[in-house]
Amino acid sequence: MGDHRHSLRYGDLRPRRRASRPAAIRQVSTNLAWEGNRWPWSFDLRDRLNVVDCGDIVFNFGDAQDMSDKLQAHAEKLLQAGKRMLSFGGDHFVTLPLLRAHAKHFGKMALVHFDAHTDTYANGSKFDHGTMFYHAPNEGLIDPHHSVQIGIRTEFDHDNGFTVLDAAQVNDRGVDDLLTQIKQIVGDMPVYLTFDIDCLDPAFAPGTGTPVIGGLTSDRALKLLRGMQTLNIVGMDVVEVAPAYDQSEITALAAATLALEMLYLQAAKKQA
Repeated sequence: MGDHRHSLRYGDLRPRRRASRPAAIRQVSTNLAWEGNRWPWSFDLRDRLNVVDCGDIVFNFGDAQDMSDKLQAHAEKLLQAGKRMLSFGGDHFVTLPLLRAHAKHFGKMALVHFDAHTDTYANGSKFDHGTMFYHAPNEGLIDPHHSVQIGIRTEFDHDNGFTVLDAAQVNDRGVDDLLTQIKQIVGDMPVYLTFDIDCLDPAFAPGTGTPVIGGLTSDRALKLLRGMQTLNIVGMDVVEVAPAYDQSEITALAAATLALEMLYLQAAKKQA
């Protein structure tokens, strides 16, 4: 797994005072234009979606089990009420309780996973940002054979069923070619979309816990996201923003922009 920057998890240990992880994304999102026909979309988001910020999960600090349980319960309540979720981290581990909640509602899902790391390490840890996608298939939450991991540029297991599109080929191949393959892999399954901000090259997202050079540009990531309109996306998250290591809020801005594009993906399926 290697070392990681501690500020990703424990705000009180950060070397300089900055906004917390979800708060940093919310704060910079006020600079983004929501009104009118935002390029490249041809509709006003507000005509198709009602977006509500449900705030942060309140849990006992340092108690990962409590956080996991409360997040899953909160997600289940929203999904049972017919809502769709876009969640912010924080640690990428939050995706696992979110997957558990979504699987109860939608059944086994395909995973579309943007990341520098596969997070499929079988090290036995229940609560770790590198093991979620080892546990999720074993719990029957996702089907790895219909799942794809995009932007990987660290060690990965070739035998776990996931299709890995490493960063080199994502950067070198055409966007349309990549999207065709992704759609063939996913098929018609319900999709959970998770975006670890370290999928982006540190030039575009330095504020994260485990940065790895050689990643995607923000432009390439946005083009890939926008091309996923036909996927049956049922849940989404953006994770691993670490404001203490950000520069001029460019990581938070990247995360907020990606999140807004995810909302447009949902809105594109609706009629005005």
